[in-house]
Amino acid sequence: MTTLSDDAQQTLQREVQRLLGRCLLRLQQYERLIKAMMAHHEISGPVHALEAVQAAKIDNTAGKTLGTLVGDLLGSYVVPVEIDPPGKVTTSSPEDVPSFAMKMQLSLPNADFTRVKRDLKELVLLRNNLVHHFIDQHDLWSLDGCRSAHDALVLAYNRIDIHFEELRGWAEDMEKSRRFLASVIQSDMFREQVVNGIATDSTVTWPAAGVVSALREAAGELAVDGWASVAEASRWITERYSDYLPVKYGCSSWRQVVHESRIFELRYFELDGKRSARYREKLNSANTC
Repeated sequence: MTTLSDDAQQTLQREVQRLLGRCLLRLQQYERLIKAMMAHHEISGPVHALEAVQAAKIDNTAGKTLGTLVGDLLGSYVVPVEIDPPGKVTTSSPEDVPSFAMKMQLSLPNADFTRVKRDLKELVLLRNNLVHHFIDQHDLWSLDGCRSAHDALVLAYNRIDIHFEELRGWAEDMEKSRRFLASVIQSDMFREQVVNGIATDSTVTWPAAGVVSALREAAGELAVDGWASVAEASRWITERYSDYLPVKYGCSSWRQVVHESRIFELRYFELDGKRSARYREKLNSANTC
């Protein structure tokens, strides 16, 4: 016959299971959010490869543990206030390839940073205890053990929830920054400067100019014995990149684009009695200004 004590214990055991599940679900929400933040707060690389770079960061973050993620968060996104401002964010891309670098950070006063660091380490320890050691720490086959587990889980959830709300606040601030950055990136001015290599005063940064990348690509497809026809390249580029026209870069012809860039060598060849302009990239073009 089931006693009142047995009924009470079973009821408490079910409540402990519910509370433990609630804690673990909240921890999973925390881990999902911190993974998203760490995958998106920083990116750098060639403009044409940014989507692949971002996808790789997401994949790399997906398999990390909470302890590793917290370690990445501290000092990367959440940082202490420094007397000297951080240096510029750079990329490892070749100088002649249009590149983009962005990094968002949350700077905290040193005392707050120390507190956050301590609290997050305690959160990782709490998570590990719940996942790996909870039934070792509480006797769930006794009323007193169930009561102790119940109280511990209520306290644990409150602590986890405080951390989650703090992280969500940081994530909301990050998202606002990302939206602002997206509006800048989608602007015509950004496209002109970063993609086309044209400054607001119409100065062309030739090594970063989109038309130079297009000329390289065309040469790779059309070159014969190392030389590509300027006329054929112009048609090839126009079919694929209609935005890249000589007039955009202050030039009256494709030959002038090739010449003004100082990245390509321009020569004239006699072919079938006709004079043909051809080009190839200079060996030292990466250092050409």
